[in-house]
Amino acid sequence: MIRATVPAGDVLTRADVAAVEARIRPYLRCTPVASLDRADFGLSPGPLTLKLEQLQYSGSFKARGAFANMLLRDVPAAGVAAASGGNHGAAVAYAAGVLGVPARIFVPEVSSAAKISRIRGYGADLVVEGATYSDALAISERWVTASGAMPVPAFDQAETVLGAGTLGLELMRQAPGVTTVLAAVGGGGLLSGVATACDDGIRVVGVEPEGAPTMTEALAAGRPVDAATGSVAVDSLAPRRVGELTFSVVRARVGSVLLVGDEAIRQAQQALWETLRVVAEPGGCAALAALLSGRYEPGPDEHVAVVVSGANTTAVSFAG
Repeated sequence: MIRATVPAGDVLTRADVAAVEARIRPYLRCTPVASLDRADFGLSPGPLTLKLEQLQYSGSFKARGAFANMLLRDVPAAGVAAASGGNHGAAVAYAAGVLGVPARIFVPEVSSAAKISRIRGYGADLVVEGATYSDALAISERWVTASGAMPVPAFDQAETVLGAGTLGLELMRQAPGVTTVLAAVGGGGLLSGVATACDDGIRVVGVEPEGAPTMTEALAAGRPVDAATGSVAVDSLAPRRVGELTFSVVRARVGSVLLVGDEAIRQAQQALWETLRVVAEPGGCAALAALLSGRYEPGPDEHVAVVVSGANTTAVSFAG
């Protein structure tokens, strides 16, 4: 069994990710990739792969970590509890429903109507309270203490990180020529998981909103610190601070973390629809925004993969 906490990023290995994948594989979709040329988006020609993880159960990559926690840890009779901007809560609610586990989900008032509806649809108890994810987390922690439920952290938990890492293993099999992977950063679970899973020699780059620079400020400070929690992607990429575990993995294994503005995220969301008729939420488009806006400029022969991480949104007016 994977340990619930680990002291440093170099403790998690690709073999750990593979072991978790074997355990959770029956409960997941192998999400597809789209093989394109960057010229399709008006960029200089070059190979581009999109990992369409918004097609995962519950609408985001978060289902991977949710199942990993519930299958690899001892779940008490009181069930599980999770705080979330929305996607993690939906994933925990979905996994709990599949596995027959009681679940209570705590989300802040900024969570989108689409995410709240999805959580309710999966049958979990839902508490909508607090202005930010951090507020919802504090409320959930009080519930865990009172109820004895098992907390399922959104990012700073070994099982959560390793579950997210299974996306990276899939991607390596589906697109073996990839040299660079771009993935969004909220609390760092996706980015640290992908960085742990990727083959040696593959550059992993994180992308986060300018209005929620949590990993950028942590790297500058040398430790997790509080950061702003704004941005159009506030319901998925704006915790107050990254986790100790995810920070240690990112610092050890990620090439760089880039910032993108809200307008670039919106433009990437629209470009994804116009080019591929694929709908994704703003946070799910942050990594693509770095490429389309020029914040990340690949070489002509560089094979870039971009993770489209979630699609729990109703903000698709451009899709009419």
